[in-house]
Amino acid sequence: MAAPRSATASNDRRARIEAARRAEQARERRNRLLTIGISSVVVLSLVGFGTFILMKESDKRDAEKAAANAPIAAEKSWDAKKLGRNHVTKAVHYDMKPPVGGDHSPVWMNCDGVVYDKKIADVNAVHSLEHGAVWVTYNKQASQDDVKKLAGKVKNTKYSLMSPMDDQAGAIMLSAWGKQVTVDSADDPRVDAFFTKYVQGPQTPEPGAACTGGIGADGQGGTGMGQ
Repeated sequence: MAAPRSATASNDRRARIEAARRAEQARERRNRLLTIGISSVVVLSLVGFGTFILMKESDKRDAEKAAANAPIAAEKSWDAKKLGRNHVTKAVHYDMKPPVGGDHSPVWMNCDGVVYDKKIADVNAVHSLEHGAVWVTYNKQASQDDVKKLAGKVKNTKYSLMSPMDDQAGAIMLSAWGKQVTVDSADDPRVDAFFTKYVQGPQTPEPGAACTGGIGADGQGGTGMGQ
């Protein structure tokens, strides 16, 4: 005997519902797997990127350390123990130009990345060197492009200062306490090497001492006198 029409329709409906339920479950499983897969890729990518950044920073530190330990070609050095460090208020004769140390004014030139457009007093700049600054000087032989590049570097470097010095021997000279190098171009690799090695470098008699609170471009200041 044939099943009643209503029973057959009911069975068909249950079959369709069951098929739809199985299809929905399969779709949800696929979505979960896809989500897990994407999440895994994202996590692995982030881990990989983080590792890359850490390795890059490590390589950068290693390069800076290597640069700080490497000798700088044609660099001149003076015995720091023989360079006077007295604070004086009278004129001082220095044996080198620009000076790299010796007796100096009780007040330093501000050296927190300061570019001076005019000549500054040696006795104040030497005090800045004592605090670990690098002093960039140039004469009229230096090109305007080089002066601009060096000014940009100084402005972005704490414990550095820059000023013209027409009567120096080289076009561009970099000085730190007891150290000095002459270059012809701002692109000379020794510029970066000198900054890396001597900005607050091991030659510094007073590491961490202030580079602000001294004399500014207007010749005013000096609140930190005597330090």
